[in-house]
Amino acid sequence: MSKRILFSSLIGAVALGGVAAGGLALAAAPTEPTLEHGSARYTAPSDGSAGSFAYTVDVSDDSGIRSLKVLAWPASSKLDPTAAELRSADESAKCRSTSDESARCTYTLKVTKQEAADLAKGTWYVSVLATAKDGGTTFVSRAATFDLTR
Repeated sequence: MSKRILFSSLIGAVALGGVAAGGLALAAAPTEPTLEHGSARYTAPSDGSAGSFAYTVDVSDDSGIRSLKVLAWPASSKLDPTAAELRSADESAKCRSTSDESARCTYTLKVTKQEAADLAKGTWYVSVLATAKDGGTTFVSRAATFDLTR
């Protein structure tokens, strides 16, 4: 085989390898969102005002954040929600972009005195499902814990 044919074959192989590697990089699975600095807070209602529940977390993904679903549940219920259950939940946090890749998401809920009387006292958990703009998801079954008192 002549050197010219061998050299042309090597250039072709390198070019094909570069195209294939580029195609693999484009076909890579989306990254999963990350959650940091999450906190939950419950304030019992008083005689003059409603109480509240709030969950706040910083969420980031290289494609940006589409949504954050939130579910608070009492430990005594033994619920242990799944990602699929949160996916169909209506409870979404409001997310405010802090950069192209990050958002601060806050979920708030007012609690009346009557509602508080019907809630289970003790330890509660917060489950969350973060969804990135590229479709990647992260589910955390116990993203935060708080105590509900009256």
